Amino acid sequence: MSLKTSASSNISKIEIFHVPPQWLFVRAETADGFIGWGEFTLEGHAEARFRGWHVDGIGDIWQIVCHARFYRGGPVLMSALSGLDIALWDIKGKKL
Repeated sequence: MSLKTSASSNISKIEIFHVPPQWLFVRAETADGFIGWGEFTLEGHAEARFRGWHVDGIGDIWQIVCHARFYRGGPVLMSALSGLDIALWDIKGKKL
């Protein structure tokens, strides 16, 4: 299954919002207008890496990113990926 099929449900935009002292929120938007929110602790690189991926491929995203050793693995990887994961599940729930 390709993560870049069915463009209407692809991730079209990812924004990061910093709320002092140390919170980061991620806002993911699909091409068809669904918006999901998540929280994580790593800023930067997320939009360039994940824009265009299909929002229903949450498990596939985890597998590909972990296999590719994105951000060299470890807690940094898990933090970045968990924020996007939360946002994608938020979108999935709103689509039901």
